Amino acid sequence: MQSKIHIKIGTRESPLAMWQTKYVSNLLNEHNCTTEIIPVITKGDKILDREIGKIGSKGVFTEELEQKLKNGEIDIAIHSAKDMPTTLEQGLEIIAFTKREKVNDVLLSLTPQLHLNKESKIVVGTSSVRRVAFLKRYYPNITLKDVRGNLQTRVKKMKEGGYDALMLAYAGVKRMDMDKHIRKTFEVNTFIPAVAQGSIAVESSIGMAKELKNKIKQAVNCSISEKEILCERSFLRKMEGGCSIPVFAYANIQNETVEISGGIISLDGKEIIVEKGTGNSKKVKEIGEALAKEVLEKGGRDILDSLHK
Repeated sequence: MQSKIHIKIGTRESPLAMWQTKYVSNLLNEHNCTTEIIPVITKGDKILDREIGKIGSKGVFTEELEQKLKNGEIDIAIHSAKDMPTTLEQGLEIIAFTKREKVNDVLLSLTPQLHLNKESKIVVGTSSVRRVAFLKRYYPNITLKDVRGNLQTRVKKMKEGGYDALMLAYAGVKRMDMDKHIRKTFEVNTFIPAVAQGSIAVESSIGMAKELKNKIKQAVNCSISEKEILCERSFLRKMEGGCSIPVFAYANIQNETVEISGGIISLDGKEIIVEKGTGNSKKVKEIGEALAKEVLEKGGRDILDSLHK
């Protein structure tokens, strides 16, 4: 009988991060692996009094985990795929992306009769510059307030009266069993999601043994979701996007054809550039990069320059 492989998994401590880690752990357990979960507190978990974009645009939720990967304290690190910088630290790589949950943004509220329309004057909490810009564009009368902390902390702040609603990713709301409080699901063709939204990423050192790497990939990776996300990440890399830049992209693969919508929006929501690309799913990185070039040439560069200033 083949001996089981033991894998040390690093993760953030939040309930959602732990859910995601246990999900990956279960997939590995089903493929003859034993697992040990090692919680880590990241910069993004410690600093809750500032907007994410003002802490730093890269590695806010990943830096400490990546250090443990380099030190060999953990074998793999589990992240929300949307939190991953497009350029990883030297010696590290993403070896798997889980099958994506629904990618939409949603509006969460404890008030059953709450509705959102152009006349709404409710207070909405979000920590995402992309969501802020979209809400300013399509719902100009609402009041926007920054909100930090894990989902449970945010809901507690809403319950205490600080917010009427929260704008979040459907995936996290669903995983935390709070989808009964969803009051609106935003369409992806207008509220285009963050790159890689809905998937869980598995990161390792490049030096990991090939046999172990293949074992983890076989257990965890969804090849279609991986191609979609690689297309989006290629777009984001060319756009020089980060937590403080409202860049967005969503790729979808059907019958070996990838379709991607991507763009950039000004912080006040008044200027937006959105373009679409399509092609063979064997060339997802090239398609994502080509779309970014098109967005930059059609006015995206001007928005990006003003954001950097």
